[in-house]
Order: sequence, then structure tokens, then C-alpha cells
Amino acid sequence: MRKLHLQTYSIILISCFMFILYNGLPVYGQSPASAYKVVAKIAIGGEGGWDYLAVDPAARRLYVSHATRVNVVDIEKNTVIGEIPNTNGVHGIAIAVDLGYGFTSNGRDSTVTVFDLKKLETITTVKVTGENPDAILYEPVTHRVFTFNGRTSNATAIDAKTNKVIDTVSLGGRPEFAVADNKGKVFVNLEDKSAIVTFDAQTLKVEGTWPLAPCEEPSGLAIDREHRRLFSGCRNKMMAVVNADTGKVIATPPIGSGVDACAYDPATGLAFSSNGEGTLTVIHEDTPYKFSVVENAATQPRARTMALDEKTHRVFLSTAEFGPAPAPTPEQPRPRPTIVPNTFAVLVLAR
Repeated sequence: MRKLHLQTYSIILISCFMFILYNGLPVYGQSPASAYKVVAKIAIGGEGGWDYLAVDPAARRLYVSHATRVNVVDIEKNTVIGEIPNTNGVHGIAIAVDLGYGFTSNGRDSTVTVFDLKKLETITTVKVTGENPDAILYEPVTHRVFTFNGRTSNATAIDAKTNKVIDTVSLGGRPEFAVADNKGKVFVNLEDKSAIVTFDAQTLKVEGTWPLAPCEEPSGLAIDREHRRLFSGCRNKMMAVVNADTGKVIATPPIGSGVDACAYDPATGLAFSSNGEGTLTVIHEDTPYKFSVVENAATQPRARTMALDEKTHRVFLSTAEFGPAPAPTPEQPRPRPTIVPNTFAVLVLAR
């Protein structure tokens, strides 16, 4: 009987060895069949353009930039519940849940609006040290807010507790999206340099400028903090996956055209790029060195900015309906299509 058991164990071990030999070791997180689709459309209406969105995970709210105000949406009920007014040319929204404050980057005024997350009331307005603040980021280790100023290629550091400007960081190029590793490091795309800059949030010292070739014109940026991976959406239809410690480009999976924003969901291992062509590219992190395109889910043309709710894994994208472009003129040889009035809305995508 003992001999039979030994023979059985030997057969099992040999079978396992042969499986690994021919199939390789199993890797974590095999690529899933995602099937994201539009499950709701939140009507907002009103006039004007838009840019970033941001989720307040604690209050279950979505903040949507919209020309001269920020629309506030209850993401449990998919209804508009308020707005932050007088944010002229607003681009981004940063949420400091631990402090109870929100911050908006107002491009036309080169200011930051500070507001109360519970009352949705403006507390103060801060003048930044650059021009046309675009992306805005709250860094939780230092309790600082950073605006990334597109026209002056720098970043303004603001104390989020006192709302006082601390200093300016020279970035060496035009900044787009930015992320923090929540350990005191900040990363920001340089669109005109096709590079990522990293700096210390405390000392404000630039620690590296990393070329992203073959990526061109990086826009959206997301981060996998556990595995130290950055996801940079590039205008030449690829996502540059970058080692957040060395700056090395690890992979460049394909994405749709017209990307603006990127996001990463740590629970599912999915990275997203929202593309102006009307798709959401979904990429799975099979391992920290292997990335697979799962799908290009249909959205709506010009739905290219987004926010991710990590609790429900839903994705929110803002867009509107567009009419025909006006006739070209010497002043506007390539005019943009006009927005159909009161069609501004937020798309909700889920699996």
C-alpha cells in the first residue's frame, strides 16, 4: 500500500513538472473579459466646455468641471445636487478628504478656489504663481496642493491647511496630468517634451525627467501604487507603462485615439484610457511586466476625460452632443464643431 502511494505521488509530481515545463508558471491576475458599457447618463445641461472630473469616495460625490463652475453629482443616486460657482475656466478638482476641503484650478483667472466638501461653500481664493493652472493634485503626506501651470511650465505648491502659497517648482515643459505615490513623490506628464517629471513634495526638488519614447504627447496619467507602475496615455495611440522608481518604459499597449485621461483600479488590476474617438480602452495588468488589452468599450465622441470610483469600479466620463462646425474664416481656419445647447452630461460605465 505504501509503495502504491509513492507511485501515485511520483506521477502527480511528474505531471506538475511537465505542465510547468510546457505552460510556464501561473501568473497572477489573468486578463478578464471586461465588457464595460454605458449603464446610465446623468443629464447636467448648461453651456460651456469641460475638463477633469474627480470622485470624493467618502461623500460619494462626483465633481465635474464645467466652464465657470463645478457641478456636483450624487453618485449613489446619479443626480446633480449642487455646484461650486465662480471657477472661471476651471480645469481640475482636488479632494482632500482628511481636511474636508476641495480645490479647483481656474485657468482663466490663474487662481485656486478652496471650498468646503460638506457645505459646498467657497472658503477662499488663492492666486497661483504661474499662468493657466491645469491639473491640480492633493498630496496627502505633506498636506499640500499642487497646481500645474500650462502656460508657464511650472507648478505652484500651496499649504492645504493654511491656503498659503509655499513656492514654485520649475518643470521644464508643459505639464498635463499628475499623480502622487502617497509616499511624498509627485509625477507629472510633460506634453511638449514627451516625458515624465518627478519631484519631492516636501523639498520641491526635481529628482528626474524621464523620456517616454516611443510615447508622444502624453496626456492622462495614473498610478499603481503597490507595484510602482505609471500609466501614461499618449496621443500616438499607446499607453506607456513606466517603472515609477527607475523611469524605464516597460510596455506600450495600444489604446484608442484622442486620449486625455487615464485611471487605474487596484482591486481589478485594470487601467483605463478615455479616448475622444468615443472609446474606453481597458488594459489588464497581468503581472507588473505584462499588460493585455481587454477591450475598447463604446462611449461617445469627445468623452475623453474621466474619473474612477474604486468602490463600485464604475467609470464616469463627461461629454455633450455636437453640431456641425461653422464655416472656416481667416481668423479660424479650422473651427470646432459647436456644442448642442443643454446636452452636457456624464456617462456612467460599468460591467
